[in-house]
Amino acid sequence: MTDPNAASRPVQAVVLAGGQGSRLRPYTDDRPKPMVEIPGTGTPIIGHQLTWLAEEGVTDVVISCGHLADVLQTWLDSADLPVTVKTVVETEPLGRGGGLKYAAAHLPHPDRPWYATNGDIWTRFSLREMADFHTERDAVATLALARPRIPWGAVQTDGFGHITDFIEAPPSTFEINAGVYVFSPEFADLLPERGDHERTTFPHLARERRLAGFPIPQGAYWRAIDTAKDLTEAARELAALGR
Repeated sequence: MTDPNAASRPVQAVVLAGGQGSRLRPYTDDRPKPMVEIPGTGTPIIGHQLTWLAEEGVTDVVISCGHLADVLQTWLDSADLPVTVKTVVETEPLGRGGGLKYAAAHLPHPDRPWYATNGDIWTRFSLREMADFHTERDAVATLALARPRIPWGAVQTDGFGHITDFIEAPPSTFEINAGVYVFSPEFADLLPERGDHERTTFPHLARERRLAGFPIPQGAYWRAIDTAKDLTEAARELAALGR
């Protein structure tokens, strides 16, 4: 049976992999952050992302490189990749928005929608469902939203100030930008040549009600790998999940 939504889903993506990864040192002293491997997984973060994108129907990926780009390129040249990959390197710092615009200019289908993901995200959920959500809301940009666990124990109290329970690392009551996106073709033209799109383009689209938020489904795994502690906790969590 033909899927009526298939034609509107992206088949191309940008991965932002140019950050310094300073909070992940010493792991990033000799490799870019997306090349760091979560212990026990057998693959760097970027390898996991490319496999996930391919499983979700993506055929072409542009990787925006920066810090130690040659290390990433060497791995890509030797790996059996499930998608066609092109790498681009900024000749000067453009900021997050400018870097995204520069990478998007190298996508093979400028008239079609595209996914984007930060290069330090380890997650698994249906990008196809997110793309359908994006289309249904006629959005120009859709952000995946996560509820990360608070890294401290929390307490519950009653109306009189008595503590009634202790909860270890509960989920946040607030949703955050999960670093995974669906963009319509016109989004690239709205990005700044230099600067941060999260302070310019996103607020502009929000005021026009053309920025959507897709909650990552309950039970789906998500973690940003930002520090050495994140690596340790991700390894423990993924082992518990049998992944």
